[in-house]
Amino acid sequence: MTISQANCPSCGANISFKLGSSIVMICPYCRSVVARTDKSFEDLGKLADLIDTGSPLAVGVRGKYHGQYFELTGRAQMGHQAGGMWDEWYVSFGEGHMGWLAEAQGRFYLTYERPRDASAAIPPIEYLQLGAPVPGLDAKETFIVAERGEARAIAAEGEIPWRLVPGETYLYADIAAEGGKFGTIDYSGPQPIVFLGHEVTLDDLGIKVVPRPERTRTVSAAALSCPHCGGPLALHAPDQSERVVCPNCDSLLDVNQGKLIFFKALSQTRVEPKFPLGSVGKFDNVDYTLVGFMQRSVHFDQDYFWQEYLLYNPQVGFRWLVDSDDHWNFVQTVPPGDVVESAKAATYKGKTFRKYQDAIAKVRYVAGEFYWKVAAGEQVQAVDYIHPPEMLSKEVTRPDSHGHQGTYGEINYSLGTYISLKDVERAFNVTNLPKPTNVAPNQPNPRKGVGLYWLIMTVILLFVAVVSTVAFPSKLITTIPYTFQPLPNADGTQVVFTEKIQLLGNRNIQVSGTAPIDNTWLYAEGDLINEDTGLVQSFSLPIEYYHGVDDGESWSEGSQTKDTYLSSLPAGTYTLRIEAQWEKWQEPASMNVTIKQGGTRGLNLILALSVLLIFPILGWFRKIAFERRRWADSDFSPYGSS
Repeated sequence: MTISQANCPSCGANISFKLGSSIVMICPYCRSVVARTDKSFEDLGKLADLIDTGSPLAVGVRGKYHGQYFELTGRAQMGHQAGGMWDEWYVSFGEGHMGWLAEAQGRFYLTYERPRDASAAIPPIEYLQLGAPVPGLDAKETFIVAERGEARAIAAEGEIPWRLVPGETYLYADIAAEGGKFGTIDYSGPQPIVFLGHEVTLDDLGIKVVPRPERTRTVSAAALSCPHCGGPLALHAPDQSERVVCPNCDSLLDVNQGKLIFFKALSQTRVEPKFPLGSVGKFDNVDYTLVGFMQRSVHFDQDYFWQEYLLYNPQVGFRWLVDSDDHWNFVQTVPPGDVVESAKAATYKGKTFRKYQDAIAKVRYVAGEFYWKVAAGEQVQAVDYIHPPEMLSKEVTRPDSHGHQGTYGEINYSLGTYISLKDVERAFNVTNLPKPTNVAPNQPNPRKGVGLYWLIMTVILLFVAVVSTVAFPSKLITTIPYTFQPLPNADGTQVVFTEKIQLLGNRNIQVSGTAPIDNTWLYAEGDLINEDTGLVQSFSLPIEYYHGVDDGESWSEGSQTKDTYLSSLPAGTYTLRIEAQWEKWQEPASMNVTIKQGGTRGLNLILALSVLLIFPILGWFRKIAFERRRWADSDFSPYGSS
């Protein structure tokens, strides 16, 4: 049984281990890492002071997760090989049950160690492929490799359940699966150790955030000057920044535990941001400070440039505002495990994003502060997928500056949402930003939904027509039979008048003529004559009907009935005049004339529908034209090469 209480081997202070699972304790007096064995204590060396990251957590904080109470018993601050830092909190659930709570960029990941036999088949880290499933992992879900990296212990406090040696490094791989599932493969020992869990929130953990009093910044006022030129510096996120560019001499500086260290002088062409560093912009009711600015480019037939603004809020973390050809996107990171990629698309939260671009993106200019060790010339493989107004972006980083080509690497996904120029101006309280002249990859199509609007209008029109036909049927005014005597010659006509008929006002008029003709024709012209005003409305009824057999097939053309429609006439008494002639003039002829009012005319409906369809057709053409402009610069255009 290991001992739990003794004197610190470095300073002699009394220390005691509260947990039986703890391997080391950080002496609160001298910052020494004290390891316990079966019979003694061992001094593993001193750690630097903790960096105040503004974390809402602290050693001793208690919570409840899935019905189990826990306490945070220790904390280690780990450094990333490419810069940056994260906190690892050690969670004691009692009875030796431990969890690991990683905190990075304002997000939290709770994991537990898996049985050693579950990771026995996992290969060495150099065999893991970024973005590919983890081979040999005994788990229900499919985890992909999101990062391969190197961690270094730089600071700690409390009790730690592993042998933490100051400055010692080890390899690890972060893995992720759909639904916020997260894991880490620890390669510090002879056999990989797997930790699996989920991304969680403080609410999930039953931890209430208590506002902290204003604290002293890690970087003191004396440190806020460039060690290269002596010029003044103003850091906006000193506790989160890893690199800062001196605005006076363009020196790239490392922010190392509260000290500014000259890294190298940059040779870069100055690019002026549209907002000065330190500006505050409000997005989604959150105030963000603009802390960093960079220009990046990709090369196809020429270089194409865009600008990225790094925004920071202590409670929310980092966000990006991207300006490409005067189009703007508000960008935040998304978990790698929630993205499923195929050859030409990616899926995130049930949405399918189409592949738009795959290229090498290069940093061309940097200014301000950054949470990783950024440098001009830094390159990543960048793949963009679009689902307007959103853009899903993947960046694959494979740094080779550590002498371990192929070992390190990272995949990051981010989701950009298109925002209007007016929203950007409103956020920063500015005016007259340049207006875009082209179409952005994820710019919303202004014609989207126009077709649906006109389709709805068409359905309404059809509904009105049906209702009108049912509610207001046509009214029969009269049916008049006519018998015509033989004509004197082929050019002759015969005129007859009817008795007086009463027409209603504001009702259209349908005049129908029916003649029992067979392989011949009858032509009638008519007039409706108002008895009171003399108003005359003329019409014609050309009736012809032919049929026969040709090569054994029956055919016919024409009809024995002809309809004509007249606009409404003033109400009153009318006389109907009919003048007729027919092909077989030597024989008598007959026809019936029927007059109805108020009927719905199918042709009018067709004409109305045709007029309405002009707008959705034009809208569809304009929508397609917009989409062609959207895809004009993409190698993955669904419209072919432009």
